[in-house]
Amino acid sequence: MSQETIFTKIINREIPADIVYEDELSLAFRDINPQAPFHI
Repeated sequence: MSQETIFTKIINREIPADIVYEDELSLAFRDINPQAPFHI
């Protein structure tokens, strides 16, 4: 049994995210509560 996480929902575009980079192996998005000015 697999449980959906917030990360799988972002990958599946079920919830919005500020995606800054994507390719066939990775996905980078901005943190909603960054600890640094450029926290990704």
